[in-house]
Amino acid sequence: MNPVQKLVVTALCATLALAAQPARPTAAAEPPATPTTQEQKPAAEKPAAVKQSPTDPVARVGTTVITRAELDRATAILLKQNQAQEPLTIEQKKQVQDYLIDQLASAEMLYQAGIKLEIKDLDKKVTEKIEQAKARYPSPEEFDKAIKEQNLDEKTIREYTKKEIVVNNLIEKEIAPKATVTDEEAKKFYTDNLDKYFTKPEQVKASHILIGVDAKATDEEKKKAREKAEGILKEVKAGKDFAELAKTSSTCPSKDQGGDLGYFGKGQMVKPFEDAAFALKQGETSGVVETQFGYHIIKLTEKKSAENTSFDEAKQKITEYLQNQKIQAKVAEYINELKSKIKVEKLIS
Repeated sequence: MNPVQKLVVTALCATLALAAQPARPTAAAEPPATPTTQEQKPAAEKPAAVKQSPTDPVARVGTTVITRAELDRATAILLKQNQAQEPLTIEQKKQVQDYLIDQLASAEMLYQAGIKLEIKDLDKKVTEKIEQAKARYPSPEEFDKAIKEQNLDEKTIREYTKKEIVVNNLIEKEIAPKATVTDEEAKKFYTDNLDKYFTKPEQVKASHILIGVDAKATDEEKKKAREKAEGILKEVKAGKDFAELAKTSSTCPSKDQGGDLGYFGKGQMVKPFEDAAFALKQGETSGVVETQFGYHIIKLTEKKSAENTSFDEAKQKITEYLQNQKIQAKVAEYINELKSKIKVEKLIS
């Protein structure tokens, strides 16, 4: 995601990034629209589509209008993030529309609540954040091109960025302080998820020499490849340098590193290779191992036993994770409170 997209996503949708995301509601059935002209159209003829303008209101939050342009931008961002394989059905499009209107309305409510809190040098902070996005582009022209491709201008980006800063300030000052995590809660999470998140599996570091064989190779070609591998294995056992033999004989790209494959755990290599590698002792070399790629000679250079990350090492990340979970819940509660105070009207079906 380029910096402009990130800026827009953050300001437009991710002002609610800490908020609990409500389930997308199922759209209610709507009665068919009636013709707007005096003359009744034949039943088989579809009414002409109403031309939509970017300034058309789609919702009203208090006295503030959310426009079609804002909804269209949010829709484009959401669809790009999810990249569904199949086109959306009419019902799914309706659900996405309702979901995004709800999110935009919630963001606007948070902004209206947040703007009541003082933020020193707000305009300066907005400018600095936009300049940070610009700095990631090779030139001002590239930045301008990027925002135009998304039907944006600097004025709109500035508005979105201001909202982001205001909402984040609200969350930081009014909500986050109430989302504290105790040591007991962090410890319980650690214990409950020890195997899932905090156990480092056994790993080995190995090098190999591969004599590759094409999948369509004949029996004779396979025989010659194996004989070549066995000849190299004899050289290894005779004391020749493994890395040098890999550089001169291996058909694997790892030959440039002397055959070094780095560290890997179980499930990362094909089964015959994995079984052979994990069965070796440190410094030991295998016999000729056959896989679908050809014939391997494997040298185990290091082995790491499975081990647990200690609670002390994991505590900070656990606390941050649990705090974010609590903030999500409290932001959702806060939005529900705002809904009882600020009138929200959906203006499209």
